[in-house]
Amino acid sequence: MPQNINQPSNQIRLTNVSLVRLKKGKKRFEIACYKNKVLEYRSGVETDLDNVLQIPSVFLSVSKGQTAPTQDLAKAFGPKTPVNDIIMEILKKGEMQVGEKERHAQLERVHNEVIDIVAGKLVDPRSKRVYTTGMIEKALDQLSSQGGAAHKPDEGKGSGTATPTDGEAGREKAKDMPTWTGVVTTKSAKTQALDAMKALIAWQPIPVSRARMRLRVTCPTNILKQAAKVSTKKEVQNETEDGESEKSSGTVKDRILGYVEQVEAQDTVGQEWEVVGFVEPGAFRLLGEFVGLETKGRGRVEVLDMAVTHEGD
Repeated sequence: MPQNINQPSNQIRLTNVSLVRLKKGKKRFEIACYKNKVLEYRSGVETDLDNVLQIPSVFLSVSKGQTAPTQDLAKAFGPKTPVNDIIMEILKKGEMQVGEKERHAQLERVHNEVIDIVAGKLVDPRSKRVYTTGMIEKALDQLSSQGGAAHKPDEGKGSGTATPTDGEAGREKAKDMPTWTGVVTTKSAKTQALDAMKALIAWQPIPVSRARMRLRVTCPTNILKQAAKVSTKKEVQNETEDGESEKSSGTVKDRILGYVEQVEAQDTVGQEWEVVGFVEPGAFRLLGEFVGLETKGRGRVEVLDMAVTHEGD
């Protein structure tokens, strides 16, 4: 006689899913997610877990419908760790398993996002005009096709980075320079865009520099003419390595203006002095740290424009 075969109670059948897999405690755990939602969650676009998870359960094998026994979860994640916290850890740290078509679409999305970010942050150092996304893409392709680096033109105008010379010294220096080998799906677009910008600025396949920030710095007038008393951590490090830092002496006003590459306006209103100008993005944090420490919180650094560029051909 035919016999009924009962499906085990810890088996759940799911189809059309994207898997996120994490190995921990010699076991491999999986969660079942809706397609395209994992990256949205990791980037902060999607915040509702109900829109990400197909089912709020942890599996040993989604394809077999086998959920993870409680004792396995306790051994790997701790006996008092809630299932929801376990799911969050897998979702954030796990490796996403996708099909070839999904992987290609995902890679294309990240690639486009990286190019858009870079194109909005870099400019031609002479004209201060932005490059088209096509030109940025071509320059990055040139770097990746040459193993992450490119031969820099002899002129290297405006790059701020010395051209590696022939011989051992040049090769050693080239090894320390940032490289670009292409977009991957395991890192965020923002992180990869920063890596791409560092490589473009270092190797200059096209003349590029970071677009300057436009800031307003406000400081009480009774502090301006005082001798600067504090140094940022970066300046202390520079003094140790290179001797006296260029910005480590002078008045508070001198030090502030030392960070500003181009002053747009200065004014004194009542008991406050303010300057509006353009600052290298890398100096923004140092400037904010200096103003905060020197004025004991009475000064301010406001961002008026994150990236000043000129549009046009």
